Amino acid sequence: MNPTQKIVYLALLTGQSLALFLLEGLIPLPFLAPGAKLGLANLITLIALYTLPRWQDAALVLFLRILLASLFGGGPTILLYSLSGGVLSFAAMALLKKSGRFTPLGISSAGGFFHHIGQLLAASFIIGGPQLFAYLPILGPCGLLTGFLLGGTASKILVHIKIVV
Repeated sequence: MNPTQKIVYLALLTGQSLALFLLEGLIPLPFLAPGAKLGLANLITLIALYTLPRWQDAALVLFLRILLASLFGGGPTILLYSLSGGVLSFAAMALLKKSGRFTPLGISSAGGFFHHIGQLLAASFIIGGPQLFAYLPILGPCGLLTGFLLGGTASKILVHIKIVV
C-alpha cells in the first residue's frame, strides 16, 4: 500500500468510526447503567487493529475520531472521558492482540471492560475519590457484553476484508 492509499484508508476508517459514534448518539437505549453505550465506534477501532500494519496507525484512527467527535458536539467533558476510556481500552486490546492468544471476541470484550475502567478513573480523579468504582459491577458486565457483540461483528467483517497493507 503506497502512502496515498494508506492516508485514504486511515481517513475512511476515521470517517466510519465517527459516523458510528454519531449514529449511536441517536439511538435511545434502555440500559441498566446510565451513560452506558454500545460503543459502535469500537468496531472500527478493532478492524483497524487487524487491518493496519502498525498499532500506531490504529491508535491514530481512534484519536482522530475522539477529537472530531468532541469538536462536533461533545465538548471538553466528552473529550476527557472518551480519551481516558479510549486510551486504556486501546492499550488493552493492542496488548492482547499482540500476544496472539485471543480472538477478536476476547479482545473486544476486554476493550469494552477497560473503557469503563478508564472512564471511572477519570471521574474518580475529578471528584477526588474512588467512590464511583462502586458503579463497576453494573458497567463492567455492560462493557463485556457489548464488547463481545462487537467482537463477533468484527470477526464476521474481517473475513470479508482483503488485507493489502
